Amino acid sequence: MFASNIPEVPYSDPWIAPLHERIKTLARGKRRVAYFYETANNSTFRYRAYNMVQVLNDDKNRDVSASYFFLNDLYRMDEIAEYADLLVICRSGYSHRINQLITRFRTQRKRVLFDIDDFVFNTSYAHLIISTLGQDTDQPEIWDYWFAYISRMGETLRLCDGAITTNDYLAARITEFSGLPVNVVPNFINKEQLNLSEMLFRSKEVSGFSRDNKICLGYFSGSPSHNLDYAIITSALEGVLENDPRIELMVVGYIEAGPELSRFGRRIKRQPFHDYVNLQRLVGSVEFNLMPLQVNDFTNCKSDLKYFEAAIAGTLSIASPSSTYAATIRDGENGYIAQAHQWASVIQRAIENIDTYPDMAATAYADVRLKYAWFNQRESILQALGME
Repeated sequence: MFASNIPEVPYSDPWIAPLHERIKTLARGKRRVAYFYETANNSTFRYRAYNMVQVLNDDKNRDVSASYFFLNDLYRMDEIAEYADLLVICRSGYSHRINQLITRFRTQRKRVLFDIDDFVFNTSYAHLIISTLGQDTDQPEIWDYWFAYISRMGETLRLCDGAITTNDYLAARITEFSGLPVNVVPNFINKEQLNLSEMLFRSKEVSGFSRDNKICLGYFSGSPSHNLDYAIITSALEGVLENDPRIELMVVGYIEAGPELSRFGRRIKRQPFHDYVNLQRLVGSVEFNLMPLQVNDFTNCKSDLKYFEAAIAGTLSIASPSSTYAATIRDGENGYIAQAHQWASVIQRAIENIDTYPDMAATAYADVRLKYAWFNQRESILQALGME
């Protein structure tokens, strides 16, 4: 593991603000964008609304202003529609309130866009989604839930004038389904995340990427829906732990390490779900960030956020060749790619190449800082909004 002298930072959700302040923020620019998400959270809301608003409001000329709103704010939807020039609805299923909100903007001849980061709007793919997530296909309520969830999402999408999403593969699926114009704005690293990550990387750089005599593999899960993905690497992990006493495994979030690995005792480290800023400290502490994915149309639509959040903290990733990871990671240059049957051999190759780690980590860091730092996203956001 890497030794870090960067302390944990105090954390509270930075998006908490009273409604009157958010309306005031929206109203201060010459061109105004309202983002809507049902309720704040650490995942889609953060990436697709909070981060976008943070970038748009970093404008000293106050040409463009933006703010975000939730279901509980819609008792003032007339006021929001009056101030805003454009509405972006982020990953929200159809309801009468959503319909009313879209209608408010439409009657004022203002555009409405739909932003979505996952392939969950076309019921033709419901079976694939349910199977990929490891849901119990014998339970009728599972089918009821997913068909309702996906169809409501698709209906909201169809009510909009266009869409924004995270990558070209998902953009093509949106166009096939809706026929709407689609623009891509990738997920990216916001200010808080970047500040701590850069301290972590510089600390590693100054120390010459000094480590203890162990090599830690990390699996970081932001949701409990990745059991089948994690299962891809279980036997490979068992093998490398068996063959090399230096290897340790850190499992963070909702996934358990599994009974197959229990015999390795303290070499298996378990960490709970962390806030997204301090999570960077954990990611930055391990040598290799493992990103196994079943490869199909659903997972090909996933963004590459796990890669860039590791790279900006100076940690290399080993990933399955999904569409986005295969496009982002250059095997042996800024990370590693492993087919399902190759995980043991690729982990072994990465360990044997440990002397090249600082150079590869520096390449990945520079690549990510250029493509995924918040301060380089403004142009693509404005273009997607039609405000360039």
